Amino acid sequence: MTIQTLDKTTTISQQQFLLPGHYTWKEFEIIETLTADAAGLRITYLDGYIEFMTLSEQHEMIKTILGFLLELYSCEIGINLIPVGNATRRAKEKNASFEPDESYYIGEKKANPDLAIEINITSGSIDKLEKYKRFNITEVWFWENNQLSLYHLKNDNYEQINQSELLPELDIDLLTTCVLTPSIIDAKTAFIKGIKK
Repeated sequence: MTIQTLDKTTTISQQQFLLPGHYTWKEFEIIETLTADAAGLRITYLDGYIEFMTLSEQHEMIKTILGFLLELYSCEIGINLIPVGNATRRAKEKNASFEPDESYYIGEKKANPDLAIEINITSGSIDKLEKYKRFNITEVWFWENNQLSLYHLKNDNYEQINQSELLPELDIDLLTTCVLTPSIIDAKTAFIKGIKK
């Protein structure tokens, strides 16, 4: 979000705020309705806790470039990666509602995406893996401090992994380097060259 002033442009940074108190699903739905028109505001609900997040320019830039490279990779090697972006995952019986930054089905559509990606510019308060576990999302990748941390769901718990089990040929270090490359043209060139080795 950008605010125009007389001769200045100010970029608002990403912020997260945990609402004090404990809320029922019904109260969450009321709060969600009241904030529905707030542009650039995300709301997460987990076990009675509500967290708001505003999205910064940096957050959106990393999310978009990471998604672009991942989708480019799937096209180059012939994997049917079905992008569903930040489609809301919500279920009263799971006591959770949230939006990943990017999410994908691999091969075909299922009850829930196989892969979710979350960009964390600032740390939040809600247990980020727990909400994904409720929806049996096989792999969750977190972008934090200019690196990717990968987690794979095994025996109803997430284990940190160094290499994606869903995309075992993907070079995570190359992907990270290319996301951080200032020019998207240079990033694309280096990434394609790297995956064709």
